Amino acid sequence: MRVLGIETSCDETGVALFDTGRGLVADALYSQIAMHAEYGGVVPELASRDHTRRLLPLIQQVLDAAGLARSKLDAIAYTAGPGLVGALMVGASTAHGMARALGIPVLGVHHMEGHLLAPMLEDAPPDFPFVALLVSGGHTQLVEVRGLGRYRLLGESVDDAAGEAFDKAAKMLGLDYPGGPQVAKLAEAGDPGRLRFPRPMTDRPGLDFSFSGLKTHTLTAIRHLEQAGSLDNQARADVARAFEEAVVDTLVIKCRRALDATDLKRLVVAGGVSANVRLRERLERECAKRDARAFYPRGRFCTDNGAMIAYLGAQRLLAGEHDETGIMKAVPRWPMDTLREP
Repeated sequence: MRVLGIETSCDETGVALFDTGRGLVADALYSQIAMHAEYGGVVPELASRDHTRRLLPLIQQVLDAAGLARSKLDAIAYTAGPGLVGALMVGASTAHGMARALGIPVLGVHHMEGHLLAPMLEDAPPDFPFVALLVSGGHTQLVEVRGLGRYRLLGESVDDAAGEAFDKAAKMLGLDYPGGPQVAKLAEAGDPGRLRFPRPMTDRPGLDFSFSGLKTHTLTAIRHLEQAGSLDNQARADVARAFEEAVVDTLVIKCRRALDATDLKRLVVAGGVSANVRLRERLERECAKRDARAFYPRGRFCTDNGAMIAYLGAQRLLAGEHDETGIMKAVPRWPMDTLREP
């Protein structure tokens, strides 16, 4: 089955072709980061308009790279949510229009389920079951995964997601959007012993996260340095280092608890923040202590992409799922624990 995947949930237009017999055949991505950087964050209306401009040329680019005519597609999958509703509608309407014209099935899939299964695109994918840490700009969740659609939510952020906290810390430090890579880069020059920030919700049982207090602590530290007249470049780097280490430690502690609670030996880490080098290093060490193994998607599949949508769509289409004719799905808020086994 040859499945075209379309991702337009936020600020990246992703398209890919996945063949269930050959694997990932071709993929392409257009990032809107440069456009939104001027505003310090994603502007929903601008994102939707840019998806409209970019999507059809990207689809043709992927088909050309695969050497495949549109008439040879067997199905289309698209991100139905969660995400920005206008952006989601661009992908949904394009997918349904193409599928209707070609007479093939179409399916709207869950964006975070796509991230969860992105490591399946690698040469050595994880076997079920495993614990998954989904960590991005909009989500921080721990999930027990027993199979496709067999998910149990173990814990999630009660306020800011980790990626969102990175972006807000970046703004406090005067860094450009997107904040995560900028904070990590600045943190490399930071003194790890100068400042120590709290590891939120690690002093109590449970697997939920909270990063709003850490954000407030970071702002307070910056203001104290400003008042003391000592907020120079080194101090900014020290703040970035303390912030990054607090987030990483918190995520690692919660992953350790999740592995212990489920008695599982495989950990999948996906989403934009999963590309953080310090996080990967710490999780590798933690897994080694437990004779466990961590799995990640390759760098370009950590952020939003069409490949994960094409792969996920193929699995659910093979299981017999598809949208009803003419009924598009665009679900801005879509709890992952509502997903079911096909």
